Amino acid sequence: MTAIIKTIQDILKIPELRKRIFLTFSLLFVARLGFQIYLPGINVDAIDNAGSSGDLKEWLKFTATLTGGSFNMPVVFSLGIMPYITASIIFSLLVKVFPRLDALSKEGEQGRKVINRYTRYATVLICLVQGTMLAVSFAGSEGPDGLSYIIDENSAFLIGFMQVLVLTAGSLFMMWLGEKITEGGIGNGASLLIMVGIIAAIPNAFVSLYEGFRLADADTKPFEVVKILMLVLLYFAVVAGVVFITKGQRRIPVQVQRSVRGRRQFGGQRSYMPFKVNPAGVMPIIFAQSLVILPTGVLGYMGNNLGLPGFLSNGLNFISDILQPGQFFYLVTYIIMIFFFTYFWTSLMFNPVEIASNMKENGSFIPGIRPGKRTAEYLGKIMKRITLAGAAFLALIALVPQLVNSMLNVDFMIATLLGGTGILIVVGVALDLVDKIESQMLVRQYEGFTGGSDAPPKKGS
Repeated sequence: MTAIIKTIQDILKIPELRKRIFLTFSLLFVARLGFQIYLPGINVDAIDNAGSSGDLKEWLKFTATLTGGSFNMPVVFSLGIMPYITASIIFSLLVKVFPRLDALSKEGEQGRKVINRYTRYATVLICLVQGTMLAVSFAGSEGPDGLSYIIDENSAFLIGFMQVLVLTAGSLFMMWLGEKITEGGIGNGASLLIMVGIIAAIPNAFVSLYEGFRLADADTKPFEVVKILMLVLLYFAVVAGVVFITKGQRRIPVQVQRSVRGRRQFGGQRSYMPFKVNPAGVMPIIFAQSLVILPTGVLGYMGNNLGLPGFLSNGLNFISDILQPGQFFYLVTYIIMIFFFTYFWTSLMFNPVEIASNMKENGSFIPGIRPGKRTAEYLGKIMKRITLAGAAFLALIALVPQLVNSMLNVDFMIATLLGGTGILIVVGVALDLVDKIESQMLVRQYEGFTGGSDAPPKKGS
């Protein structure tokens, strides 16, 4: 405890770092305020924290759990930063697919500005689509007393139009907050907004667990106690596993060729090329969840609401039922898609041929491996094995909420926050934040050690 207090004191002693941390927390506080402001035209008396039901709404709500949104409440920041994240992921993939975008990404700052502008345009379009779905969902929702979410159902179209505009503006404002945190604060702004959104939902999950224990019968209370203890132990086990895998690396030895110039010898140093065990992060899980749950919601909606012939409606409902969370075919499809997207994402972001070419140009080589083609094959082989371990870990983490939901009879949203993907996101972002703070402290200590212009004056000088 004393060491933690000492570290905090050291952090606050550095003016620039203190300013960055204060700015980060201030903007995060502003972001959370937006979740307390209701949309225009909403009947506040009808609001129920459970939100409305519906296949498409459930898909949006589930996805929002992993991106810091709040689709179960009609507030200004309901969309969160999810549309911007979605647009960024789309363009990250398109850059690797389309040569024109790839050339723009290699043009330096100017090229990145163009891609960022395209990303913002795509964000607006995604906001309009998701905002429309959300406004339609709120228009058809009712509170616990049968009260409509809309104050005037005769003006539902105008109110919905206003809500879509406000939701779009709120999401774009969240995007702006994330960019400001990245520029003047500490860490990646978008990731921090997602992390804070997930953390904000965790206390409600614990309250829900406590309410289940309080309202349980005398005969079931021991089971509730065991369930809570198992969730707590599972929580710490998942956190420890996520830290271990996130920090895990395969270090490839790299040596620089020696060269002699006059009487001096250059090169010959040995360094290491670190390969992360989980290079794809949480993206494969998000892709897999979205693509597994979205067809389920769409097929269920089509089978129940479009008035299709009986055999076609029954077929769509059958496919929707076998792909429901917890079902065998859902789990098998889920795992296969996690493995697929892990390899797909890694192959887009990791090019062994390009790395081998750069090493050859810089006079570097892997001991025992010929430069060029053999190096590329060696790196590709290692990356495939590492990716297999990372994909297996992601599949295990993704199955934790399913197992908790089925074995301990815990709500799926609560299980997602306390034992799976939510923890993976929070721990990954927290570790990145700690690394950035440590790097800032090391830079300042290095300047002070060398006695530079920014070094603190010595006592008595």
